[in-house]
Amino acid sequence: MAERPARILTIAGSDSGGGAGIQADIKTITMLGGHAMTAITAITAQNSRGVDAVQVLGADMVIAQIDAVARDFGLDAIKIGMLGSLEIAEALADWLSSSPHRRDPRVRRNDEVPVIFDPVMIASSGAVLADEATIAAFKRLMACATLVTPNLPELGALGGEAAVLELAPALLIKGGHASGETVTDRLVTREGEIARWDDPRIESPHTHGTGCTLSSAVATLLGQGLALEQAVERARLFVRLALRDAPALVAVNGPMGHQHVRNDALAPGWNLNQITLGATDYASSVTFYRALGLVQIVDSPDNGYARFEAGNGATLSVHVGEAAGGAMAYLECADLDARVLALASEGFAIDQMPHDESWGWREATLCDPAGNVLCLYFGGENRRYPPWRIATE
Repeated sequence: MAERPARILTIAGSDSGGGAGIQADIKTITMLGGHAMTAITAITAQNSRGVDAVQVLGADMVIAQIDAVARDFGLDAIKIGMLGSLEIAEALADWLSSSPHRRDPRVRRNDEVPVIFDPVMIASSGAVLADEATIAAFKRLMACATLVTPNLPELGALGGEAAVLELAPALLIKGGHASGETVTDRLVTREGEIARWDDPRIESPHTHGTGCTLSSAVATLLGQGLALEQAVERARLFVRLALRDAPALVAVNGPMGHQHVRNDALAPGWNLNQITLGATDYASSVTFYRALGLVQIVDSPDNGYARFEAGNGATLSVHVGEAAGGAMAYLECADLDARVLALASEGFAIDQMPHDESWGWREATLCDPAGNVLCLYFGGENRRYPPWRIATE
């Protein structure tokens, strides 16, 4: 019987275009192995060009949705996105403060359930989604949150870093709205900055739903038991991969490619997503695997190495000089060092402890009882999107 997935409740508006809101949350939670439950706050008629209409639900109906799933399924984490009205914001703050889901002993107490608050105020199209009174009510929600995840304009509307941290214990400041080729995100608590990430900006016209995706990913990973810094780090990687995989359904402001991020090491556990085969002739091997329909993403004839990507995101490499007819399987996990140390403490013979390789992967190796070599590794973005990835179109 499969392990019970983390139960993640997302409270947000519906995006008829499928790129943001409830739709982005469901995709993200599902891709990360969670069970998505929803409380829809508003229905929008929107596409890549803008929001044509918004119909906000009554606060009683929103709370009824929350109560229904909390009492029956239980909760492991809550994500709060677009609320749509002052009444909904106030009713949700009342619900979180009074914790009515304590009525069922199967449901975890509210102070044990991570609450991720993404203070959605302005859609990426420019439409205003929260008025001044609703923004003022956000203070009560921040006081109930584990983490608040504003972008830079939203942080300014909330009064700045110090004002948020007077209410919430942790703040993820998203730097995507800043200029420059590097995007800096900062994780800050009342004790100060605890983590900072600097990554090259991914130039893409399709960034609709990045904030929704990030906050629901953090909620899912926290619900699975990860520590806050780990959850944010992996959630950021999920967003970056989904940005890279955007399907370009429209000219600009299109959805990201959540569906393609399913074989990357983000959720807890091992991912069997890469295999290397020996080769004797580089050109004929490349021709063969391209003819099979695999997409070549690395071409290094001088090193006798090529990597291909399958439709599900798994990768396969050929390497001249490796034993022909042999193979090395790769198991990826984000917490590589901790897992390898745990295996060593259990008596597994680790041939190479975790080591940073020049190609951007961190690797360890061991052999199974038959002598087959396994590579335990973390490649992250560099597995499918190394700096030297070749054009595939």
